Amino acid sequence: MSTNLVNIIFGMKVRQARTERGLTLSDFATLCELSPSYVTEIEKGRKYPRADKIMKMAEVLGKEYDDLVSIKLAPSLTYLGSALSSSVLQRFPFEEFGLEAGDLVTLLTREPVKASALLHAVLEIGRRYDLQEEDVLRAILRSYQEIHENYFQELEDAALAFTAEVGVRYGLADEPSLAITTLETILEQEYRYQIDTTTITANSILSRYRSALLPGKRPRLLVNSALHPRQINFVLARELGYQYLQLKERSLTSTPDQINSFQQILNDFKAAYFGGALLMPRASMLADLQHFFNERRWDPELLLGMLEKYDITPEMLLYRFSELIPQFFGIKLHFLRFHYAASSGRYQLIKQLNMNRLLVPSGIGLDEHYCRRWLSVRLLNDITPVDHVKLFETPHVGIQLSEFLGSQERFLCIGFSRPLVLSPDVTSSVIVGFRVDNDLKNAIHFVDDPAIPHTIINETCERCPLTAEQCQERAAAPAILLANQAATARKLALTELQNRFR
Repeated sequence: MSTNLVNIIFGMKVRQARTERGLTLSDFATLCELSPSYVTEIEKGRKYPRADKIMKMAEVLGKEYDDLVSIKLAPSLTYLGSALSSSVLQRFPFEEFGLEAGDLVTLLTREPVKASALLHAVLEIGRRYDLQEEDVLRAILRSYQEIHENYFQELEDAALAFTAEVGVRYGLADEPSLAITTLETILEQEYRYQIDTTTITANSILSRYRSALLPGKRPRLLVNSALHPRQINFVLARELGYQYLQLKERSLTSTPDQINSFQQILNDFKAAYFGGALLMPRASMLADLQHFFNERRWDPELLLGMLEKYDITPEMLLYRFSELIPQFFGIKLHFLRFHYAASSGRYQLIKQLNMNRLLVPSGIGLDEHYCRRWLSVRLLNDITPVDHVKLFETPHVGIQLSEFLGSQERFLCIGFSRPLVLSPDVTSSVIVGFRVDNDLKNAIHFVDDPAIPHTIINETCERCPLTAEQCQERAAAPAILLANQAATARKLALTELQNRFR
């Protein structure tokens, strides 16, 4: 057991015993001949006092010395102890949220038995849905991004500084898009990289990796040459991010095989953000966005023009939108990426940022059918994975005004779809969506373009009241809706009986 955990358990026991005795922190400190600040440090798990001080504390609290220093908790607190010792909690990045482990302990010890029961329930849910530590850490990262509206000034500044300090020697500021050869040259000359574009492609076992890094005095970056040049650009720009930001704890493969810590996925995110900001400089992107939004009519050619101008993929473009639009245009959005595998016939939500608080059914335990009227799904159905090169150069683009059945909330959704280069039987869609309100109409002038299709949508087919005649796209019966209606009917019938026999 780690020293930090021993401190936390001891501090938790002291705080719980003190509150049970009805002692304020100041009173307790005075009786123990300690300062209130030092007692606070103990209760938060930051300090562990000497034996003589523990003996005095035990005397004041009416506890045995051995009971106070024991790491064993009461049976009712078993799950509290399990949670505190779990690897997820030990790795939770409290500091990124302005917290520390001691703050959590303070909350838990107010009602320790109830807290233990709650944590037991959470652990059971995790086991039921086979949640892995990686799933939790990625959810933490997503929450961290959403709290900051996915905009990080220090990373924007770093990309600008890199261009001014390093990139200027290679003409980065003079190019509307960055050539692969330029990025390779910077990695080779500034950071002593060796770029290898043959090893991964020649090895069928490794061919699903986009890239892999072999560290050393002269790092060897293995790049999958089967990738489209736009994807290789991002791989190289992200690698520059790792080096310029001096990010040591990182994934060595893309996609990562293993997540060892939150710092690892946070550093991966920072390098990727840097890479996107390098490929799509903020000032230039904001000017293009302003021009796009000022149009009175929806013009997909402006979006396609941005892909060509910056030599980027649809996901890179719309993800950059998610970083800049909330910050500089004052409108929130959601970002969704879906995959459709022809072999399984399943639609899978791969990535999301939900700054709109959009109701998006998701998760490992979800066994329902996403509404086939969503733009994300419709775009996937509009293409077949046949001509990879053509659809990568000019992906399918679409727009839709989506209105939720029932709530009547409306969202303007814009997106792309295309086949995946390394997975021929998989197609991918990526969209950004904006809640339709007065702020949106002031920012995006083409929102009222009558040419934009208006579609009624719902969450999943299992929850949708539309009949088969009303929705030709229905993929499953409304089983959950019918079950809820039956439960409501039973409740009403029981209420009627209760009223009749009063």
